[in-house]
Amino acid sequence: MVENILRKLVNNSQAAIDDGVYDVNIKLQKSNKDFLQIIKTNIHATLLTEVKFSSPSLGKIRTLSDPSNIAHQMIAGGAKALSVLTQPHLFNGSPEYFMQVRQSVDVPLLMKDIMIDTVQIDAAEKIGADYMLVIQSLFDQGFLKDIDEFIKYGHSKGLKILLEVHTKQEFENALNTKADLIGINNRNLDTLEIDLKTTQKVLEGYKKTRPILAESGIETVEDIQYLKKCGADAFLVGSSIMKSDNIEEHVRKLVNAY
Repeated sequence: MVENILRKLVNNSQAAIDDGVYDVNIKLQKSNKDFLQIIKTNIHATLLTEVKFSSPSLGKIRTLSDPSNIAHQMIAGGAKALSVLTQPHLFNGSPEYFMQVRQSVDVPLLMKDIMIDTVQIDAAEKIGADYMLVIQSLFDQGFLKDIDEFIKYGHSKGLKILLEVHTKQEFENALNTKADLIGINNRNLDTLEIDLKTTQKVLEGYKKTRPILAESGIETVEDIQYLKKCGADAFLVGSSIMKSDNIEEHVRKLVNAY
């Protein structure tokens, strides 16, 4: 059941909050680059690449190593923004990794976590995140209340919002919010299966009012070209890059998909 997986993700975040994972005592600067502007003006595929060492679907993806070194390889390959996992449970992430990346690169950064509490939003501001992730289904299924207040709080902390959806209904709900960027997750959290056609189905008949980020399951140049045809403006790519023997080259190939 999807509820069980979502419940587990929510519980993981609550456990991390209870463990003090987000109690950070620092104030790092955000990037001075505007990711939305980059999406509009970039002539090649705009990649938001993800620094993650594990995931619920794949388990361990890459041996833990210096996240800032990985970040530099991604940017050298042409990535325009980075997503860094801060969720310790199942994803092997941490705010510390995020801070290491933040202090070594100047590109927009997404704090990638299952955000359920303003404590995490406060941490995102302190560690210099430009974007935070909000998951529409957590609100639609009643795990969290009042998405508008949650987004408003993020904005009040100077963060832009990536709002993630998986279904047409979630997408329509998301369009009623003040999210800055809408991400379509090609992964079904119920089964953890991936279907790139999700992006196509969700965007059918959509008259563009906001930029769209396609997420999950992107491995090849053809995947990027297909998703662009479906209406995606930018692409979040994690596992296929993190599994690669040559991160820089892998990113460059995808960036040059068009």
